[in-house]
Amino acid sequence: MTKKYVYLFSEGNAGMRLLLGGKGANLAEMTNIGLPVPPGLTITCEACNEYNRRGKEFPDGLEEELDQRLKEVEALAGKKFGDAQNPLLVSVRSGAPVSMPGMMDTILNLGLNDTSLQGLIANTQDERFALDCYRRFIQMFGNVVLGIDHVKFEAILEKHKERLGVQFDHELTPPALQEIIAEYKDLVENESGRPFPQDPREQLRMAIRAVFDSWDNPRAVVYRKINKIPDDYGTAVNVQTMVFGNMGPTSGTGVAFTRNPSTGEKGIYGEYLLNAQGEDVVAGIRTPKPIAELKQEMPDVYHKFEEICSLLERHYRDMQDIEFTIEKGKLYILQTRVGKRTAAAAIKIAVDMVNEGLITKEEAILRVEADQVGNLLHRQIDPAAKLKAIARGLPASPGAASGKVVFDADEAEKMGLDGQKVILVRTETTPDDIHGIVQAQGVLTSRGGMTSHAAVVARGMGKPAVTGCGEIKIDYEQRCFWVGGQKVAEGDIISIDGATGNVYLGEVPLVDPQLSPEFQTLLSWADAVRRLEVRANADTPEDARRSREFGAQGIGLTRTEHMFMAQDRLPIVQEMILAKTKEERDAALAKLLPMQQGDFYGILKAMEGLPVTIRLLDPPLHEFLPSSEELVVEITRLQCTNSDPQLIAQKQEILREVRAREEFNPMLGHRGCRLGITFPEIYAMQARAIFRAVAQLTREGVKVLPEVEIPLVIHVNELQRLRELVNEVAAEVKKETGVEFEYKVGTMIEMPRACATAGEIAREAEFFSFGTNDLTQATFGFSRDDAEAKFLPHYLEEKILKENPFIVLDRDGVGKFMRMAVEEGRKTRPDLVVGICGEHGGDPSSIEFCHQIGLDYVSCSPFRVPVARLAAAQAALRAK
Repeated sequence: MTKKYVYLFSEGNAGMRLLLGGKGANLAEMTNIGLPVPPGLTITCEACNEYNRRGKEFPDGLEEELDQRLKEVEALAGKKFGDAQNPLLVSVRSGAPVSMPGMMDTILNLGLNDTSLQGLIANTQDERFALDCYRRFIQMFGNVVLGIDHVKFEAILEKHKERLGVQFDHELTPPALQEIIAEYKDLVENESGRPFPQDPREQLRMAIRAVFDSWDNPRAVVYRKINKIPDDYGTAVNVQTMVFGNMGPTSGTGVAFTRNPSTGEKGIYGEYLLNAQGEDVVAGIRTPKPIAELKQEMPDVYHKFEEICSLLERHYRDMQDIEFTIEKGKLYILQTRVGKRTAAAAIKIAVDMVNEGLITKEEAILRVEADQVGNLLHRQIDPAAKLKAIARGLPASPGAASGKVVFDADEAEKMGLDGQKVILVRTETTPDDIHGIVQAQGVLTSRGGMTSHAAVVARGMGKPAVTGCGEIKIDYEQRCFWVGGQKVAEGDIISIDGATGNVYLGEVPLVDPQLSPEFQTLLSWADAVRRLEVRANADTPEDARRSREFGAQGIGLTRTEHMFMAQDRLPIVQEMILAKTKEERDAALAKLLPMQQGDFYGILKAMEGLPVTIRLLDPPLHEFLPSSEELVVEITRLQCTNSDPQLIAQKQEILREVRAREEFNPMLGHRGCRLGITFPEIYAMQARAIFRAVAQLTREGVKVLPEVEIPLVIHVNELQRLRELVNEVAAEVKKETGVEFEYKVGTMIEMPRACATAGEIAREAEFFSFGTNDLTQATFGFSRDDAEAKFLPHYLEEKILKENPFIVLDRDGVGKFMRMAVEEGRKTRPDLVVGICGEHGGDPSSIEFCHQIGLDYVSCSPFRVPVARLAAAQAALRAK
């Protein structure tokens, strides 16, 4: 039996997304619930994949099946494809299983040629309209199918508009359009080496190939990579009867959301243009009107549209993004899909829909992308700041950012990768700019609306954007823009506020965000569902307090080495490292002891009643000393300037110590518990500082739950010896203070051997905490800094690795070690508490794995705590 590759809209449904693509499945669903959808057909994603497998050749039988199904569309439309008297014109659109807005190519008015043009003129009695359709078709076909730069078509169009003294396309006269069409055809022949195709069936075959090929165009590949969309999904092709929004003042086109995609407020939110086609709205070519104005201009159409919006939202039980066209007063729906939204909008919509009875609390939790929640925690412009905006556009994507003005996406990418903050400034963005948007802090455009490419992409990425800022006049040649007589050059710093649309000159003060009541409500629902506790990594009392505000249930990692780096302490730490005798080292440690005690006092007090895991010194000691290269340069300078011989001798002594401590592979060198074994006085000082702070707080009536963590253990004997040391110090502090207190001693599991011998190590450990950064390095044999700088990006590009294992936990390798450690550890100690700290503790995929293998908690940076709370709840729901 021949495989079926072509489906009429009436044959599909919303559940066929993987086969028909999101757009095709939704067109089928809307057709079947009786909405005014122009008839059409969908060529499946399987056909695209087979086309690619066959080396860009159509699957057997596809063309014959397409011809047959097209006849059925002709019957439904009452028109004939390629007919000279009553021509059927179609749009050809891509539609992947996952929404990829602006990433794929679209062609409108296909089927027009010199002959069918006359039929369209005769049928509509509107020569200007028909010529405009033909002009648009040649331009889109030439660009999308034949690969001719759209700028070349625009140059011809602008030349004629300037000659006639008109601003908009619809003001062009029929004679002018005829001249433009002739010049477009010449351009096509000159650029492609062949005349513009006149056979409608050839046009359709070429368009289908172009859509299939567009699945692998650079911007689609980049979008899939950013959004983790599988490369083997393929795209469907939707061939749909054209309806025309450019047939005069009673026609129009628009895009609308059933709720505000920036804020989540209920109500139709969108834009439209009269006498225009769809690409005029989404491409930002003309700045459209707010849809509320349609209520005054076409009240009957608006009322019908309101009804359809309500029906679609109830049917899909989610906010919808709807494309529509009005042809001579009649409303048609061309597409609906689940609308992309900001994190704030996603949360409000989810909570509101629970309150409206549309979805359950569990569905609401699963509706909000956990990673997206992190966007809410970015800073905003300080409302107390007295600022004067130099321009104002549309508030297209919330958040605020400052950066250097850049006019080119390639330059934005380059500077962004170099660590510079940039704002990408464009007349309007196109899908080809996506790599620059990724690296920019925000986007500013002079044209385009709230549904333009820049707005949609920025919202999806959680980046601020201001669009349609007509006050700025961009001069690409001079690399500047002008606003109110003021010149802003490339490299100048500006700030944008995506919540208000304001643009400011220079850098502006930013403040931490305030979380909405809906945000707190959603997280409270998540807390009721999740099993995993969420702790935070915090090295200061301020971090600890912020963590607690974000809902952390303790501190999973306090890195004591960060405390040693303070400028007032570093000389004492260096004195301790360079000590020649134990007595000299003890003297330096005695100076550090009260400082460390104060550190621990502040953090423990901030987390009253909650566990605080304090990791003893981990990095190698040479990290606290100057680099040998810096010292050689400094000594040479001192010698050349005849400086103090005593100072030179001191620097030379430090250089000898630095060189003596240098290691070929510090990650696997003299660090972690190995320091505690060789210099037990260091760990003893830290334990004493912890327990004195505990005793002091206990006397003050503050309940504290300290957990002393020994890093980098690979053998039970290391942990046994250092646990005895910690217990001895605790006993001494209890005796000297007369205060009884409780504490735990455990270890970080961050080496493969520790995982393999976890059953033995658990005899001495009351808790395990996975240090998956080091465990990943040791498992892969990667030095993270070297790997990420030299070859890991290539591994990801070539798909040798699917994800960066330092960001998303490697379940197959590192995960197996973790599972082994959990199982073996709990065989020895059934009540063993096991957690994870570091970057993986805030990554939703890694959190899901931690839930699956039975960890008790995850620990992450303070600003990732809400993300982890939601991700932990989602993991629990998905495991049911």
